[in-house]
Amino acid sequence: MDLSPTDVHVESARIQRQIEDYLALGPGNLLFEFRQLDGLTRLDLITVNPRHHQSFLFRYETGYDKLEVLRRMLAYVQRYRDEESSYTIQWRTRGDRELQTSYFRAHNVYEALDKLYYGRDLSTITVFSVVLNPSS
Repeated sequence: MDLSPTDVHVESARIQRQIEDYLALGPGNLLFEFRQLDGLTRLDLITVNPRHHQSFLFRYETGYDKLEVLRRMLAYVQRYRDEESSYTIQWRTRGDRELQTSYFRAHNVYEALDKLYYGRDLSTITVFSVVLNPSS
């Protein structure tokens, strides 16, 4: 059954709220960025740290349309803690004196660093350490 544009909008908003609720991030700390890429829809889910206002990639999903990628993202946020390792990255932006600490879930250290550097020139951040956290 095809949904009307209004139904798609309502369902999209509902799933986005579920994702926000599940991740328990404050208002404005989670951004949903949709774009068309090679005939598919890509959703980049971006987190914004309220302390230093830097944004990082949480996860991206691709699919045939907006609802499919949102449903895939919801399924991911409901299980990612069981499937990915936790990493702590200490870093500093160019020109800043304060060392920052951020936490990422990823399959490996390279994926964690990709999330840190998302949308940035590699020369704008200096990474001081990447630590795989013990699993609980």
